[in-house]
Amino acid sequence: MTETEAETSARPPRHWEADVLLRDGRAAHIRPIRPDDAELLVEFYSRVSAESKYYRFFSPMPFLSERDVKRFTHVDYVERVAFVLTVADEMIAVGRYDATDDGKAEVAFLVEDKHQGRGIGQLLLEHLAQAGRERGIDRFVAEVLPDNHAMIHTFRDAGYRVASAYDGGVMELEFNIDPTDTAIGVMAQREHRAESASIEKFFSPRSVAIIGASRRQDTIGRALVRNLVTGDFTGRVYVVNPTADSVSGMPAYQSVADIPGDVDVAIVAVPADAVQDVVLDCAAKGVHGLVVISSGFAETGEEGRQRQRRLVGLSRSYGLRLIGPNALGVINTDPDVSLNASLSPLMPPRGRAGFFCQSGALGSAILEKVNNRGLGLSTFVSAGNRADVSGNDLLQYWLEDDATEVVLLYLESIGNPRKFSRIARRVSRRKPIIAVRSGRSTQGVPMGHAVRKIAAPSQAVDAMFRQAGVIQVDTLEEMFDVAQLLAHQPLPRGRRVAVVGNSDALGLLAADAATSVGLVVNKQVALGADAGAEDFEDALDAAIDDPEVDAVAAIYIPPLNVSGEDVANVLAAVGEQSDKPIVSTFLGAEGVPELLRVPDVAGSSAGRGSVPSYPAVEAAVRALAHVVEYAVWLRTPDKAATGPDSVDPQAARRLVNELLMKHPDGHDLTLEEQKELLGAYGIDLWETLAVSSVEEATAAGEHLGWDVVLKATADHLRHRPDLAHVWRNIDNPAEMAHAWNSLCAVITEPASAGFVVQRNAPPGVPVAISTLEDPLFGPVISFGIGGPLTELLGDRSFRIPPLADHDAQDMVREIKASPILFGYRGSEIVDVTEIERLVSRAAQIQHDLQQVRSLDLPLILAGAGGASVLGAVIRIEPVVDPRSDWFVRRLSTPPGDTLPD
Repeated sequence: MTETEAETSARPPRHWEADVLLRDGRAAHIRPIRPDDAELLVEFYSRVSAESKYYRFFSPMPFLSERDVKRFTHVDYVERVAFVLTVADEMIAVGRYDATDDGKAEVAFLVEDKHQGRGIGQLLLEHLAQAGRERGIDRFVAEVLPDNHAMIHTFRDAGYRVASAYDGGVMELEFNIDPTDTAIGVMAQREHRAESASIEKFFSPRSVAIIGASRRQDTIGRALVRNLVTGDFTGRVYVVNPTADSVSGMPAYQSVADIPGDVDVAIVAVPADAVQDVVLDCAAKGVHGLVVISSGFAETGEEGRQRQRRLVGLSRSYGLRLIGPNALGVINTDPDVSLNASLSPLMPPRGRAGFFCQSGALGSAILEKVNNRGLGLSTFVSAGNRADVSGNDLLQYWLEDDATEVVLLYLESIGNPRKFSRIARRVSRRKPIIAVRSGRSTQGVPMGHAVRKIAAPSQAVDAMFRQAGVIQVDTLEEMFDVAQLLAHQPLPRGRRVAVVGNSDALGLLAADAATSVGLVVNKQVALGADAGAEDFEDALDAAIDDPEVDAVAAIYIPPLNVSGEDVANVLAAVGEQSDKPIVSTFLGAEGVPELLRVPDVAGSSAGRGSVPSYPAVEAAVRALAHVVEYAVWLRTPDKAATGPDSVDPQAARRLVNELLMKHPDGHDLTLEEQKELLGAYGIDLWETLAVSSVEEATAAGEHLGWDVVLKATADHLRHRPDLAHVWRNIDNPAEMAHAWNSLCAVITEPASAGFVVQRNAPPGVPVAISTLEDPLFGPVISFGIGGPLTELLGDRSFRIPPLADHDAQDMVREIKASPILFGYRGSEIVDVTEIERLVSRAAQIQHDLQQVRSLDLPLILAGAGGASVLGAVIRIEPVVDPRSDWFVRRLSTPPGDTLPD
C-alpha cells in the first residue's frame, strides 16, 4: 500500500469529533480533516486575509496549489493530524500537527479573520494536544513570527510551561502537552466563560421573536405572546405567523427573516416537523438561541428521538444553542428585563433562588408553589427533554450571577455526571445547591432523555452529590423547606440547637426530631402557653447570645383569640439582627409569613433576616439539619489528594497498553500482572502461588516456609459465606495433602477452582475495596467490611475519583460497621491510616487508567500493625468511549447520536 493509500484508508477515532462552544457562547463543530474537504479548504483559504496567510506560512501565499491542498487534507491521523472548525457547513479554522522525532510534533493554526478573537486557537490547541497524547506525542513545537502576538498569547495562555528561543527572526516555542493542573484549570475557566455567555443571552435578550404566535385563544402561541407582554418584558417582542397580519395587536411577520431588527432569542411553538425549517430561518437571521416549546420529539418514541437528534445537530452546526424541546420556557424576574418567555401565566416574585427543572408539566406546579411560599426566584428554566442546554450550563451561569444566591435543581436525569460534579463543587463553594433527583431508587429516566446506562448503584450517585457539596433532598416540599432557610438566614456554625417555644409537646417533638437527624439539642426553653412577646424576646436573645448554641428553633402556637402579631414582630426583629439561623413553627404557617418578613433593599418582599416558618417542627429541624451538613462541607478543605513519589502511573499505563495490544478484546490480569500493576501504585499484593495439583501445592508450601493457606479463588467460590473453600494453618506435606483432598471433596469441579497457596496473614479485620469504570459516571470506588453480611445489608461507602484528602477518611468512617475498626467491645484498633492509603491508591488507579474496567481487592486483613492485601481481581478493556469529562471542551452528545458533518 502506498503512503497516499494508507492516508486515505486511515480513520480517526470517533471521539475526536465534537460540538464545542466558542468564547462568545455560540456553538461550532470540530472534527478531523478529511480528504473530501479540499473544496471547503480552498473556499476557506480564499476568505483569509493576506496578513493571516503570511503569519501562517512566513511568505506571501495567496493561493493553495493542488499539491498543497492534497497535502493538507490527506493525513494519517497518527503522525500527521489536522482538525477543522465548521459553522453552517463552512470551514472557519484549521489546526494541525506534524510529528518530527523524539515524541515531538510541530503545531500550527489558521483562523478566518472575522472569527479571530473568539477563542478558536485555544480550542484547536486543546483538541490537538489530546489527540497528540493519544498518539504518543509528548511535546509541541511552534514557529511564530515575533509580531504575531495573538498566536504567541494562544500558546502562552494555555497553561503549559512554554520555552522560547529566536532563530533567524522566527520565535520558536516548545512545551510539554501533559494535562497539568494549570492547563486543566485554564480549560475549565474558558469552558465556564463560554457556557455562561451562551446562557446569559437567554436571560437578558434585547428582543424576542415568538414563532408560531396565534390569534386563537387557548393556543400555546397565544399564551406565549400574552405571558411575554403582560409580564412587562422590557425588550422588543416580534410575532411570526405566516397566515396572519397581526397577533394581539402586534404586526405579524411571515418569517424571522422579515423582522426589521435583530432577534436575540426565538420562542418556537410550531409543529415538530416544522421546527427544523425554523432553525434554518433563525440561523440566517443571526439568532443566538432557541427555546423550543413544541412537543413531538424524543418523548414520543424512536421516530421523535431521531427528529430530536437532527434538531440538535442542525442547531449546533449553525452556532445556535437550544433549550428544549418540549420545554415550559424561561423566566427572568429582574425588573430591568422582566422576561416571562414561558407557558406559565404566573410570574414569580423577585427572589434569590435560581431554579432549573426538566419537566414542563412539573414546572408550572413548581412556579405556583414558589409563589405560595413567598420564596421568589431570580431566574427559572424548564428545559424539557434537555437535548442541548442542561443543568450544567445553568450552573455555569449562576456561579457568577449576583442576583442568584441559592440554586435549585429538579433533575430527572444527568447527562454528564463528571462534569456536573466538577462544576457543582465549584458553585457550592460560593452558593448552596439544593437538588431533587427523581428515579433515585429505580435509576429510571424519562423517555425523552437519552443518557448512558449506569452500572454503579444509586449510592454512588448520592456520593457524587455529597462530594460536590450538593444538598440532596427527597421531595420538592423538602427542597423549598431548605431553600427558604438558606435564602433568608445565615449558615450555622455547628450542630448545637436551642429550642424555644410556648408548647411543651411541640418542644419535645422538635427535640426528638433534631436528635434523629444528627443535631444536638443542648438548650430547651419552655415558656408556657401564656408567654408573650417580651418572654420570647428575652429567651431568643439569651439563646442567640449563648456560645454553646449554633441555631435556634422557635415555636409559637397562640392561645385562643390572640393574633400573635407582637411575637411575630419580635421574631422578625431578632431574625434580622441574629448571626445565627432561626427556624420557626409560627401559627402553623408555611413559607415566610408576611408577619415575619424583613423588607429587602433588592426589591423582594422577604429579605435577609426574614424568619421562615414550617407547619411542622419536624420539617423545620430537618431543613436545619440539611443546612448544617452543607455548612460542615463548606468548612472542609477542598484539597485534592496527592500521590507520593513512589507512585508510577507511567509504568502502570505502559503495562496496561502492552497487555491490551496482546489482548485487544480485554484481559483478566494474571497474578504476576496484578502484582506489577498494583506495585506501581504502592500496593503490595500478598505473595500468591497458583497450583493445580497436590504436588505443586506441597512445593509451594515448602517455598513459602509453611504456615500456609490453601484456598480456591474461582469467582463463584470467593464469595461463599461458609468459607468451605479455604484451609488454614498448613505446616507440612501431610497436612497439605489432607487439605487438598478435603477441599476437592467439597468443591464441585475442583479442576476449575483456581487453587492458590499463600502464607498465613497476621490476624485482622477483613475489609474490601472495589473500583469500576461506569459508562455514565466514569471511575467509582467503594469500601466496606469484607463478608456476605456487608453485601446483604449494602453497608458500603462510595466515592467518585479523584478523591480529596478527606474522602478516604470519610469512606472508612461512614459505613455502619466502622466501629469494628476502632476497638469495638475492646478489640484491637486497626491501622486505619493504612486502610485509607489503600483506598486512595485504588481510587488513583481507577482515575488514571480508564482501561481498568474493574479492580477488586476482596480480602484485605487490617490489623494494628498494617494491612495485608491477600487477593485481587482486575479486568482491563480497551476504551471505546472516553469519559464524558475529558481534557478538552466539548458539548455532550447523547449515546447513539451521530454528530453532524
